[in-house]
Amino acid sequence: MAPVSLTEFEPVNIFYGVNGAGKTSVLESIHLLSSARSFRSHKLNPLINNSLEKCVVFGEVFLSGRGYLPVGVERYKATGRSGAIKVAGQPVSSAAVLAENLPVQVISSDTFKLLEGGPVVRRQFIDWGVFHVEQSFHAVWRNVQRGLKQRNSLLRHGRIDQQQLHAWTLELIKYSEQLDALRLHYFQQFLPVFEKLLKRLVDLEDLSVSYFRGWDKTRDIADIFEENLLKEIDKGYTTVGPHRADLRLRYKAMAASEVLSRGQQKLVVCAMRVAQGLLLSTLTGKQCVFLVDDLPSELDSMHRQALCELLEEINCQVFLTCVDWKDVIDYWSSENKVKLFHVEHGKISINDSRIR
Repeated sequence: MAPVSLTEFEPVNIFYGVNGAGKTSVLESIHLLSSARSFRSHKLNPLINNSLEKCVVFGEVFLSGRGYLPVGVERYKATGRSGAIKVAGQPVSSAAVLAENLPVQVISSDTFKLLEGGPVVRRQFIDWGVFHVEQSFHAVWRNVQRGLKQRNSLLRHGRIDQQQLHAWTLELIKYSEQLDALRLHYFQQFLPVFEKLLKRLVDLEDLSVSYFRGWDKTRDIADIFEENLLKEIDKGYTTVGPHRADLRLRYKAMAASEVLSRGQQKLVVCAMRVAQGLLLSTLTGKQCVFLVDDLPSELDSMHRQALCELLEEINCQVFLTCVDWKDVIDYWSSENKVKLFHVEHGKISINDSRIR
């Protein structure tokens, strides 16, 4: 996509055009300002023009009581060159600062990974929510990661320094219990919100969602570490803990991903995403930005309408893509401001005749 400058967005912003025109690149740009990474790939190369070595995205995020906050992200293709992140003109070392100022949820073709993917995807989902509502989360999470790294390093050694292993095990236990408490508290707040929104989208009374903390809830993690020590030395890594946490979604006692249709799965995940946005607003007063890539995909007209109504009700800003704006324009109430952007060969123009 060629360099593009966009200003004055509305609550609902629709980017339309033929497949391959560059619509999703707009959403990726916003996501970069929120996390410094792509929502479609772990690699940044697909985001950067073949003839260029880097991409640069600059934007202004409106924060209640603070006004507009300038944010910039620079990312390189070459490994070893991560690029810069700046907030209010000042370099920052962690993308967590971006996420704090611009909470973003994505609904796309990868949405199904939340059900079909491994536990890491669902851990990232719940940790997104905890990060935004619990100030202590990031420090606790980092301490858990450090404890795991050090303990696993010791477990991999042929000769183990038992004193060091004991010290790092105690450190890991301390922060594992803290992280688990934060996740559990958030999940208990999230679940009723999700269940209420899901009923608005689809009738799945037999769907259940539970939180698994990463070890037997009836046992002390210290006892499990002691019991598993020889097995973990043999394997060379820590086998239980918050790094094994998961959200388990089941329908009639079976994994939801195995029995629900594609349309039902997408509605479940949409309800999960919207619930997080609503809970964020309720608990912190912050508004979540939703990036909806290819809204018509996998959903019939009735369910698209229901999803758009939910997004309107939680008073969030929406950026969505589609092939034909006529397929989605009527899903938004006449009171809501909608702006149309036509994307063609990487160039964006405003459809002034359809701004309302």
